Amino acid sequence: MVANRKIQLSDGAVLSAIEAGSGQPLVMIPGWSQSAAEYGRNIEELARTRRVIALDMRSHGESPDAPKGHRIQRLAKDLREVLEALDLKSVDVLGHSMGSSIIWSYLDLFGEERLRRLVIVDQAPMVAALPGWDEETKKTYGCLLPDVQAVAGFCDVVRATGTVEGTMEILRGMFTSAMPEEDLRWIASENLKMPRAAAADLLFDHCLNDWRDVIMATRLPSLVIGGRKSIFSAESQAWIASVNPNAKASIYEEHEGGGHFMFFENPRRFNAEVSAFLSS
Repeated sequence: MVANRKIQLSDGAVLSAIEAGSGQPLVMIPGWSQSAAEYGRNIEELARTRRVIALDMRSHGESPDAPKGHRIQRLAKDLREVLEALDLKSVDVLGHSMGSSIIWSYLDLFGEERLRRLVIVDQAPMVAALPGWDEETKKTYGCLLPDVQAVAGFCDVVRATGTVEGTMEILRGMFTSAMPEEDLRWIASENLKMPRAAAADLLFDHCLNDWRDVIMATRLPSLVIGGRKSIFSAESQAWIASVNPNAKASIYEEHEGGGHFMFFENPRRFNAEVSAFLSS
């Protein structure tokens, strides 16, 4: 049975969560401006063998709009408070896109405490390139944007785009050409549940983080999932797995739903791989 619950945080913010199943807990964190509902093709299948808790981060999805805290470090603290509130002492954590950055920030702030296994779904170690980097270096670290100015420009577009149609165009390149228009429209509508000013502020903070040192220090068993047609290079996902002897990478080809949202476009493979990894 799938249920909804609310979790109170220390600064007054409240998170909404979708919960299903029992057993070893798996916390699922969506990407930037995304919602827990977007894991609708995954939750029940994964919950057959474990307790699944899919979070709407502050101001995302069904969580009430928060007046502050729209930065990765605060979201990592929110994750910590969720684990404490639910008395979860050993959890598996799955993060899609920015959700992976939240996991890396958690590791940076709190270490491996309460974490058992990680599923990192298509997030680059760096979204924006550092000055002087050549194209090969940018590909290795998955840089989507060439510099800080490009990040600011992208955030300005987000801040000014409040329509479903406009948001669809921002998101379109994150999916393969096989993505149905009606599904893209629904995901755009879920994105717009987050106020655009808060979304732009969070995006700016997210894009300027450099997680390479945290990734290189991580030794938790990890499954790293990427897409050949993603906004982030497959090479960056291979790099994340290569620096952790307890990690392995899985890359989806374009015909396998290998865009940025492979969990949505190819849930059968995604669910099977995640279940097998968490059960091994």
